[in-house]
Amino acid sequence: MVKTPVYLDYNATTPCDERVVEVMLPFFNRQFGNPASHSHIFGWEADESVKYAREQVARLIAADPTEIVFTSGATEADNLALKGIFETYSGKGNHIITCSIEHKAVLDACGHLEKLGAEVTYLGVNERGRIDLNELEKSFRKTTILVAIMYANNEIGTIMPVKEISAIAKSRGVLFFTDATQAVGKIPVNVSEDGLDLMAFSAHKLYGPKGIGALYVRRKAPRVKLTAQIDGGGHERGMRSGTLNVPAIAGFGKACEICREEMAKESRRISNLRDELELALLTLENSFVNGERDHRLPNVSNIRFGGSDSETLMRELSRDIAVSSGSACMSATLEPSYVLKALGLTDELARSSLRFSLGRYTTAEEIQFAVTQFRTAANRLREMRSTIE
Repeated sequence: MVKTPVYLDYNATTPCDERVVEVMLPFFNRQFGNPASHSHIFGWEADESVKYAREQVARLIAADPTEIVFTSGATEADNLALKGIFETYSGKGNHIITCSIEHKAVLDACGHLEKLGAEVTYLGVNERGRIDLNELEKSFRKTTILVAIMYANNEIGTIMPVKEISAIAKSRGVLFFTDATQAVGKIPVNVSEDGLDLMAFSAHKLYGPKGIGALYVRRKAPRVKLTAQIDGGGHERGMRSGTLNVPAIAGFGKACEICREEMAKESRRISNLRDELELALLTLENSFVNGERDHRLPNVSNIRFGGSDSETLMRELSRDIAVSSGSACMSATLEPSYVLKALGLTDELARSSLRFSLGRYTTAEEIQFAVTQFRTAANRLREMRSTIE
């Protein structure tokens, strides 16, 4: 018996793993010390716990623990990276290269910097959601200080060619920042092998708690410098002041440890379920996958159902299946997805698309149930529409 509603919106957020919750609980009431309190055992214990979690987070991405800066989440990490680099390297230039399908945290931060004098180039993408590397090469200027291209897209799952992007940026002495929020914990991410200078990611996308994330900041070859965006106390090596959220940091560390140990096996299982779901739904009339089908995250399928309206479909399914028509942060808007429009889709086709994102607790039975419910809802709506017409 399948318990409803079935959750297929893991790219929006993930449930906190019970093993993560267990690690976090003592820090709320028993080990409640402030890690900045260096004069007694309560502070020492908290500080040791933060150090251990920092090591766990760093190991997942093959970084040095000293390169991990804890933030409130990926949005803050994006802002710290973009604004911190712009302010620090303003004497060198004011030009940033990014992409039209970045998360709003990056796009809106770039928009803010443009008001402060930044010049931003927004690269387009092809129908698969990937940038043109030749276009990237032609976009550099003498004043370029940063390339900001996401690791994997949150709506269509397309994985960007980060190693190639890094090589191009480094050949010009320009820093490379990536928002890897959807990639870390789902696919192998190695900051050294990928040639990353800065990288944002978040705990609640990998079965950790909400309200905690991190920014990886390279310490050597080159040493990346950032101007803090939150002042007061000099926490996190002066890059992010504020009392550390010890329970969430401990949970973040445990979540990263679990991903490091189980990610390969988990991704294969989830990918098989995704393919099963996709294959079944593509039998519906005028159904197509949006974006890349090969180089994409193992848990995502963005499908357009020609002649259907995604909002109506979601309302029909809302009691039984939780899916989305795009990014969680854009769910309140009536506008069609800017990501899908960047692929060349019309407003109508963008509005007929749904994102299915699977995760750790998705079962084969849930996928079978979702397929049956979706087919029933889609056929019912089509019959209603044909009757009206």
